[in-house]
Amino acid sequence: MRLRIIVTVLFLFSFCTISQAQSTYLGFDRNDYPGDGNLKTLHQTFSYSGYWLNNPPGATSNAWVGHRAAVESAGFGFLVLFNGRLYAQLKTVANATRLGKSDARTAAAAAKREGFPRATIIFLDQEQGGRMLPEQKAYIYAWVDGVTAAGFRAGIYCSGIAAADDGNVVTAEDIQKSAGPRAITYWAINDGCPPAPGCAFPQHPPSPAQSGVSFAEVWQFAQSPQRKDVAGRCTNYSQDSNCYPPGTAASQGLHIDVNSASSADPSHGRTR
Repeated sequence: MRLRIIVTVLFLFSFCTISQAQSTYLGFDRNDYPGDGNLKTLHQTFSYSGYWLNNPPGATSNAWVGHRAAVESAGFGFLVLFNGRLYAQLKTVANATRLGKSDARTAAAAAKREGFPRATIIFLDQEQGGRMLPEQKAYIYAWVDGVTAAGFRAGIYCSGIAAADDGNVVTAEDIQKSAGPRAITYWAINDGCPPAPGCAFPQHPPSPAQSGVSFAEVWQFAQSPQRKDVAGRCTNYSQDSNCYPPGTAASQGLHIDVNSASSADPSHGRTR
């Protein structure tokens, strides 16, 4: 009987270990909507898709608007994104706080228009890294509080790379340390190899914790175009420095960023 119990325990332990090892999922994000016709091909590799609520960085329009139902019908979960402010736009702590509150209302209203359910996690895109200055933290936390008050949950997309020119500060850790009791989900970017696997699409994606941010729930490990200063040692990028998904040709221009997450729907944005 004792031997049987030991064997059973070992079996259960092995099963749980395998389950945990397989509980990561690949996803993609990109600034431009890939088009309804490419969703089926993309879903052969990816479980979830990024989805912008406002104009992506550097863009003057948002091609994702109105496509939430098509993306979900194709089988995808979501990484819902809102493009935040740059430091130059914030000016003072008081102004940064006002902008954070205003942008939170804009993000929540856009999420509702697009049909995302309450409690969807909206990720604030924080493009600038290193130690966050007081104005940046005022903006971020005002935005987090506003999104939460509107019935959604807040996340941050930010650097998981130690800033060598800023005391080796990791942006995600800097934001977390000052966040107090706020519940924030972290999406870390670290496309340096190692720990990143480069432009790769592993069947068992690496855990977000391997990004270098132990509390990250999403890890962006490849960007298009390849950042030569950070990801110069990474492999499998195309000759034009972009990362293209399986089943597509570079001539299609369907370059992507690649992510690993602990959920097939990291924003919990599906309605069914």
